[in-house]
Amino acid sequence: MTARRLRDSTSPYLQQHADNPVDWWPWCEEALELARREDRPILLSIGYSACHWCHVMAHESFEDPATAELMKSLYVNIKVDREERPDLDRIYQTAHQLLSRRPGGWPLTVFLTPGDHSPFFAGTYFPPQPRHGLPAFRDLLRQIEKAYREQGEAIEQQNASLHSALTRLEARADAGQPDENPLQATTQQLASQFDAENGGFGGAPKFPHPTTLRFLLREGHRRGNANARQMAELTLERMANGGIHDHLGGGFCRYSVDAQWMIPHFEKMLYDNGQLLAVYAEAWESGGQRPLFRHVCERTAEWLMREMQSPAGGYFASLDADSEGEEGLFYVWTPAEVAALLEVDEYRVFAMRIGVDRAANFEGNWHLHVFADTAQLQQATGLQAGQIRRLLRSAREKLLAAREKRVRPGRDEKILSSWNALTIKGMATAGRVFDRPEWIDSAERALNYLIEHHWRDGRLLATSRDGVARLNAYLDDYAYLVDAILALLQARWNSAYLAFADELARRLLQHFEDPRHGGFFFTSDDHESLMHRPKPLGDDAMPSGNGVAIEALQALAQLVGDPALQAAADRALGAAWPAIQEAPYAHVGLLEGLQTYLDAPEQLIIRGNDPELTAWRDAACATYHPGKRVFAIPLTATQLTPILAEKAGRQGHTLAYRCRGSHCEPPILSRESL
Repeated sequence: MTARRLRDSTSPYLQQHADNPVDWWPWCEEALELARREDRPILLSIGYSACHWCHVMAHESFEDPATAELMKSLYVNIKVDREERPDLDRIYQTAHQLLSRRPGGWPLTVFLTPGDHSPFFAGTYFPPQPRHGLPAFRDLLRQIEKAYREQGEAIEQQNASLHSALTRLEARADAGQPDENPLQATTQQLASQFDAENGGFGGAPKFPHPTTLRFLLREGHRRGNANARQMAELTLERMANGGIHDHLGGGFCRYSVDAQWMIPHFEKMLYDNGQLLAVYAEAWESGGQRPLFRHVCERTAEWLMREMQSPAGGYFASLDADSEGEEGLFYVWTPAEVAALLEVDEYRVFAMRIGVDRAANFEGNWHLHVFADTAQLQQATGLQAGQIRRLLRSAREKLLAAREKRVRPGRDEKILSSWNALTIKGMATAGRVFDRPEWIDSAERALNYLIEHHWRDGRLLATSRDGVARLNAYLDDYAYLVDAILALLQARWNSAYLAFADELARRLLQHFEDPRHGGFFFTSDDHESLMHRPKPLGDDAMPSGNGVAIEALQALAQLVGDPALQAAADRALGAAWPAIQEAPYAHVGLLEGLQTYLDAPEQLIIRGNDPELTAWRDAACATYHPGKRVFAIPLTATQLTPILAEKAGRQGHTLAYRCRGSHCEPPILSRESL
């Protein structure tokens, strides 16, 4: 009987449940009348066909004969597709929030009185055994039915006792509701460690910490905290002028051995440069439009394409610190070498600028570090700013050409999914901010490489060399890549990339999520068995995989209209909340997700065709807000998700939709209103 009821439905979601042993009904008068006639409460289960945790609950409970029999004996069980019946979903999601004081999601499990269909208990996913503060589903079934029999009148008149029961049954194992206190505490702690002269935090050695710098940029803007922005921008300036930055070839070395950013450990890592490219681009976009920041982005992007991108498209992993057996030999100079390559005026200006006229700073040689800005050079030489810039440019070109003839450091030519993802994001972000389509092209080539070589049988692989990929991917690979694709889609729309990001997110939830406590393990559930399966929350040289996952899943959930992804992000944040409270400074990557959770960033969907589409996008991006996402989608785009497809232009004209969280404003009809 159940099979026929659901199989005849137009809903794929209901059809998926047609063979459950549960005596399911669709929402219909016959089912409602049955509940009234037999005075049985209604168990209403709302979901949709792509909902991961809907499928989990179906497998664990709805496919279990014992659970199904209990459901049949106690309830009239109704299955609803929230996409077909958004009215029901809206009513009962709101009811869930009022009853539970927690955000809803899917699957939505609601118990209704048979008379007026009022909800007297609501939740989402319930496991088959008690875990993470949730009762076992079968225990819950008995408890709720008993409450209905013994407290029926009170339930119908007043939900106070019900709210008490809800609080008891849905007690959480975390330390409470996330709030903004860790954000303020982290900013204060960073301020106490800030090197106001040289930038950065603490003393030697100094690391770039792009995650921290991005946090300060965004937190400064969100709260109008000029000190937070100043800490980030001064650090970015000092690093750009320091020896950690390659002033000839572009890109950044791993870290500085001194507090002045003068002498680096000379190896160049892809993950550092991908992250820093994105941070410098955002620093420019956020209002610190210093020529230096643009210059850094240009040089870094050029270096990545010139030296680090393989002919097949992927980005190589790193450059060694050593060449010919000596650290930094490729990068350092003697005054005689520099003087022999440059004209007199070039040498005069360049030596003052870079410090070659000073005492040797690295084992008897000179490593380039900016000691004088353009104004100081003008004062010392009497030359005009334009003349100085031309002399510095020609000097750089000559020295770079000479350096290219040296024995190069070794290059690690393996291609890592996670590091490539960080670089795709950096190239896409900078390409969008500075309108450099060739940088966006480079990012797309790298993503296409990963799709072709690292995506196999619906799973991501971690590494490749010479096109041969191997090893199951890790948390960072999945999380970073979803995040990177979202950045790339803001630079240039591609529906296939969105579909790939969505698939990556599904695999992330399927294979990495901790089903008991929330959050994500570093290794997949089918990884080789090790003595410990870590769930990393803190940052190191790269941001916390859990932090990036939380932020990316929140963004993807809003874009595709999938609350299952948001629910997973919320679970992960809840799992991480005790650690954030205990040591917020050690979890800056997680704070990015917390920022988004507390202050849902604006999302703009623009539909139209060029040249109007590009003009609207530029206008929308002209005003910076931390985390704001702008997606310019051509009217000709195909294979869109339903929520995007319904946002169509008007008779070929451009329009935009401004959304925050799940709320969207009426369409914007003019560019001036953006």
